[in-house]
Amino acid sequence: MDITIHYTFLPQTDPEAALAFYRDALGFEVRNDVGFDGQRWITVGPPGSPTSIVLHPPAADPGVTDDERRTVLEMIAKGTFAAVALGTDDLDGLFEKLVASGAEVVQEPTDQPYGVRDCAFRDPTGNMVRINALT
Repeated sequence: MDITIHYTFLPQTDPEAALAFYRDALGFEVRNDVGFDGQRWITVGPPGSPTSIVLHPPAADPGVTDDERRTVLEMIAKGTFAAVALGTDDLDGLFEKLVASGAEVVQEPTDQPYGVRDCAFRDPTGNMVRINALT
């Protein structure tokens, strides 16, 4: 049996800011952009990769209560709700590109004691984006 990751989901609170980060700064392609009831779901992914990220309105599910929605939005604002880990063969180059785009730096490229070299940013919504060096 062969199992792959097809989609993963990250909340976005500003579709245009999310596009500026994922499409313009990271270089992801937009695969789908769907609006419904005043909200947008944007699917992006690295060119040539079958894996996609769906940038979705937070707590848009019909079963979410107002209290739950408030909690989700508070966690997003603190940057503790969602994260994604990416990989690149040019960590320093991508780091500099993201810095030049104005992305919020959380950690500069660092050799971790557990053997990974990585850096970290927050996307415009506050999601943690960790980027690992692929060796």
